[in-house]
Amino acid sequence: MFVRTATASTTAAALLGAGALLLPADRPEAPDQVSAQRATPVIVAHRGASGYAPENTLAAVDAADALGIDWVENDVHRSRDGVLVVLHDTDLKRTTDVEEVFPDRAPWAVKDFTAAELAKLDAGSWFGEQFTGARIPTLTQFLHRLERNRQKLLLEIKSPATYPGIERDIIRTLGRSGWLDRSHVRDRLVIQSFGADSVKTVHTLRPDITTGFLGTPAVADLPSYAAFTDQINPSYATIGADYVAAVQRLKGPHGKRLRVNTWTVNKAADAVKARDYGVDGIITNFPDVVRDATS
Repeated sequence: MFVRTATASTTAAALLGAGALLLPADRPEAPDQVSAQRATPVIVAHRGASGYAPENTLAAVDAADALGIDWVENDVHRSRDGVLVVLHDTDLKRTTDVEEVFPDRAPWAVKDFTAAELAKLDAGSWFGEQFTGARIPTLTQFLHRLERNRQKLLLEIKSPATYPGIERDIIRTLGRSGWLDRSHVRDRLVIQSFGADSVKTVHTLRPDITTGFLGTPAVADLPSYAAFTDQINPSYATIGADYVAAVQRLKGPHGKRLRVNTWTVNKAADAVKARDYGVDGIITNFPDVVRDATS
């Protein structure tokens, strides 16, 4: 995985237009100088550049692009009528106006709404009024925006037990959108999940796709994971240099060493520590801050 040439955050704001990037008052600052002891890790925009735009929306994809970030992470669910949609939570309360639009539909689980109903929801105003009217994208819409921006995708299968067969649905949608040709599969796509069985299913259905397991398996258990996944992607709070090295000593199903992408790192000091642990990638809400701290 590679990251496009860096651009400054101020340039990003200009590209997206005045007010398009919401810069929080507590935005973490990068240090003036950082150690260059380790190779620069790949930077992945968590749910898009979700520190600057509402998570998992097309605006967050564009915010990452404006910052010069190639890799975007997202979360995929399935609607009641079988359409794959991009948002994080299993319910709609936190990031949409579902309680106003459908007040009698508690507990507002994603799986209980059709794609047409989901498309009526405002998924942006909770983050900032300039994003009012942003919609929950379908996976197809999300893929088309990434393609337009020439970005790459770290796709998380969310709560796979809730959506039996979703792995096959995701692969079908990826294929219809042109994301299963050789160049996409080789350089622009990773599918991950907290569900080991879901990752195994993806590997069985399409052994050529790069897969990732979200979590921090015990070191003794890592060889069993290496049989079906190419990446171990743990929380930053659960790792150190020894753990990263233990993962990287193993080879995955494609004969390459396992990679480590850690999440969710938003502070410059933590990004430097993660880099010095030797991680291959850092997943972050503030990709510019992490990039500047680790370059």
